Amino acid sequence: MAIVLYHCLSARSLRPLWALEELGLPCELRMLPFPPRAHSKSYFEHNPLGTVPLLVDGDEPDAVRMSESAAICQYLAARHSPGGLDVCVAEADYGAYLNYLHFGEATLTFPQTLVLRYRFFEAPERRQPQVADDYAKWFLARLRTLEPRLQTREWLCAGRFTAADISVGYALLLAQHLGQHTQFTPAVAAYWARLQQRPAYQRAQARQFEAAQAQGISLVPAPDLRP
Repeated sequence: MAIVLYHCLSARSLRPLWALEELGLPCELRMLPFPPRAHSKSYFEHNPLGTVPLLVDGDEPDAVRMSESAAICQYLAARHSPGGLDVCVAEADYGAYLNYLHFGEATLTFPQTLVLRYRFFEAPERRQPQVADDYAKWFLARLRTLEPRLQTREWLCAGRFTAADISVGYALLLAQHLGQHTQFTPAVAAYWARLQQRPAYQRAQARQFEAAQAQGISLVPAPDLRP
């Protein structure tokens, strides 16, 4: 059975889609309207959280089912690209790899979700511009910790592109959607430009829009996620 990935346009599920493209792994891409918990109630039968991503790998009832985007990237890399997209335990940069893999989600994407919520997703009377502004500044402050590292290397760790770059790269994409890319420091901006030139990244972007159109999903995602 092919890998199945449930995905919304430009949502966190772009991380595993990008990883799958980097690895050349086939998958069945099932597109959902955003947010699926509000617009696709039947999806709760697949994922009780109602969130994307959901990756299903294997035949039921023993299929692997995962809903954390960074963890899915780690799983795919370890299973299908040891020593490549993955960084093995014996490698010197194994610790750095795990740190940046989870830094992309836990440290960078977390404040962005609060910007999204309080600037866009809440009803107008519940929006809190000050909260959104504060977390936007929090994101940029933490992002700047990458500047000295990226001044001396092309990718985050192990001397090659890894799943950690996918994790952090998605946070940079989200920052661009939010208009924060104009405040990237020089090395981070150059790194983001390199990431966008990767053929697998470009294929993932094209594929999500092609699949959305084929499956009747609106090509205009939430305001924060427009390309």
